[in-house]
Amino acid sequence: MRKTKLLLDVISNMRSLADSLEAAANMMCDSQPAPNTVSVEVPTVGEPKADTPSYTLEEVRAVLSKKSAEGHGAQIRELLGKYGHNRLSDIDPNDYPALLADAEVL
Repeated sequence: MRKTKLLLDVISNMRSLADSLEAAANMMCDSQPAPNTVSVEVPTVGEPKADTPSYTLEEVRAVLSKKSAEGHGAQIRELLGKYGHNRLSDIDPNDYPALLADAEVL
């Protein structure tokens, strides 16, 4: 059972690495427009509204992959579950800012 879990963790990390490599390749290729770009306004208390950053799937994937490589793979999977999915690509792009904010505290 332990070997199976270890193998599943290796597979998960390899998928994260593949996603990171894909995101890096897409960033290097200027001719491809960034899909899944979403802009979300989040008002703050006591401050005027400011433009909140928009994130692409590739940008979020790169951040989460880095966190996973730092040893936070299990927490990343829990975060994805918190947003109702097991895969980042299934998460609503409107949730990207909140997801990144949650990931930053890891």
